[in-house]
Amino acid sequence: MSTETQTVKTTTTKTSKMVNISGAEAVIKCLLEEGIDLIYGYPGGAIMPVYDELYKYQDKLHHVLTRHEQGATHAAQGYARVTGKVGVAIATSGPGATNLVTGIADAQIDSTPMVCITGQVAKQLLGSDAFQETDIIGISMPVTKWSYQITDASEIPEIMAKAFYIARSGRPGPVLIDITKNAQFEKFDFEYKKCTSVRSYKAIPDVNEHAINAAAEIINEAKKPMIVFGQGVILGKAEEEFKALIEKAGIPSAWTILGLSALPTDHPLNVGMVGMHGNYGPNKLTNECDALIAVGMRFDDRVTGNLDFYAKQAKIVHFEIDPAEIDKNVKTDVAVLGDVKETLARILPKINKNSHSSWMQEFKDYMDIEYDKVIKDDLYPEKEGLTMGEVIKHINEASKGDAIIVSDVGQHQMITCRYAKFNKSKSNVTSGGLGTMGFALPAAIGAKMGQPDRDVVAIIGDGSYQMTIQELGTIYQTKVPVKIVVLNNEFLGMVRQWQQLFFDKRYASTEMVNPDFVTIAKGYHIEAEQVSKRENLASAVQRMMDSKDAFFLEVCVEKEGNVFPMIPSGASVSDVRLS
Repeated sequence: MSTETQTVKTTTTKTSKMVNISGAEAVIKCLLEEGIDLIYGYPGGAIMPVYDELYKYQDKLHHVLTRHEQGATHAAQGYARVTGKVGVAIATSGPGATNLVTGIADAQIDSTPMVCITGQVAKQLLGSDAFQETDIIGISMPVTKWSYQITDASEIPEIMAKAFYIARSGRPGPVLIDITKNAQFEKFDFEYKKCTSVRSYKAIPDVNEHAINAAAEIINEAKKPMIVFGQGVILGKAEEEFKALIEKAGIPSAWTILGLSALPTDHPLNVGMVGMHGNYGPNKLTNECDALIAVGMRFDDRVTGNLDFYAKQAKIVHFEIDPAEIDKNVKTDVAVLGDVKETLARILPKINKNSHSSWMQEFKDYMDIEYDKVIKDDLYPEKEGLTMGEVIKHINEASKGDAIIVSDVGQHQMITCRYAKFNKSKSNVTSGGLGTMGFALPAAIGAKMGQPDRDVVAIIGDGSYQMTIQELGTIYQTKVPVKIVVLNNEFLGMVRQWQQLFFDKRYASTEMVNPDFVTIAKGYHIEAEQVSKRENLASAVQRMMDSKDAFFLEVCVEKEGNVFPMIPSGASVSDVRLS
């Protein structure tokens, strides 16, 4: 059991009548009480009692059988990211539980609300090295927002209620609940009360009015202000408040990869992406602005580059919900703690109407340089080989910026984030902080199930694709109509790029000998095509987007294409390279 839980008190709201049921049935009823109607998982011995009860509730709770437990977590993440709801994954003990850990860690660093439920050996067998026993609490504790082992059925309602409250409140994150087999069989008088607070846990910090005033003063006095916004804007449902602020203040605004889609990509104040493969202007001008306003982002090293040279000339204002992020990487002048939806609304009346046209022109001038040296060749290439950028351009044209795009990790991810067009929030789904290869295919399944009326396109590299390719089986069984695009360069592309630039082209263990991807897709009864010539690309993309069913498109792109701009590891953001 979690020692933390022995000392906390929770505030609850009664929502159900008392009935005498098993612990396994209680788990299902808890999920229903929390409004859960879709879960992802994989059965096994230690969780079988819960699956037996799940059989009785198939009309109320839809279970999706993934082909691997990691796929269950990524699918739950995809669902959570596009809906804002808590994703749920379930697995058995031992290897079933440990297979969840990568997805849990991914959800933790990317602030994704998720509840994972694992079965465990019976209470009397704990610590005996019983069959499929693993200390999943000890393993998962560093990568969960909270974890707890239930050994008595009577604990289930309170702990499950607390799990959902902690997962979704404040800065969201994953929670793991481990339930011993005896607790699943035991009967008790079930009564559910939703959790609304935990004494030892303050989900949202109080807003400090002095901080609001100080931040407003810095913003109003700045001659060259710049905003960097992250996923906190999306998680806080503060898109409208954020847009109102930047439009009133006239501030150029750049995004982290998880902040992408919080502001429409074609908004006139959207100046592009910051970070290792971000746009030329916002990276260079980070070290020329006089005020850097961070909104719902955490100053990740891929954004800042070498901290010794990061925005030293600027006053730093940080809007953030998690106090642990304040001054963790970058020292702030003013920290505005609180729910960003509230803090942005409260600062807006204090902000002067402004326009920084000459400052904004500097971003445009840098974009012109980047277009001539990088973007033009990515999107409108004259060379023979297909580029990843032109594939994204055709997807933009076919989707008109309304699709949800789920990208995996690598060169294709950076190209997708650089060039994908979005009109709506919650449209960009990718693995940010952990950089999990294999994320996109199962996450696209969850995203499509979460937003069935929107097109969902997975952009995947040939290396990442083969890490979770078995989830094609989930697509076949569920008939979920996701679009899958594999950009095949027959390399682990991002590692190869680093080997080319920094290791004298010693391509150690990065060249891929790939199978026939089209035949594999057709083996799962998924319509599939391969494109290797430019003249066939646009029509193939259009056929994919027009399809009402799942569709697989392999595009054979140039083998040694690179992603630029690029900030070398350990360099300043000012040292961004265009080639």
